[in-house]
Amino acid sequence: PSQLPDPAIEDQGKDYIRPILNEYAAVCVRCPGYGTRTNTVVLIDAEGRVTFTERNMVDADVNQWKTSSYEFKLHT
Repeated sequence: PSQLPDPAIEDQGKDYIRPILNEYAAVCVRCPGYGTRTNTVVLIDAEGRVTFTERNMVDADVNQWKTSSYEFKLHT
């Protein structure tokens, strides 16, 4: 299975999304006892194919992560 971030697509849309993220949300919060435990990416292409990838921290250990990825097609 492929892993994210994919270097081939990592920079796509950065000029659009970076200002939004900087203004409204932290991408990853790291504080003692509090922080990001899940990252989710949803990609939808022009043909309606969806790739949903989620990374979850295992047992609140910042060094252990489980990645799950699902692919499906939207109904038209």
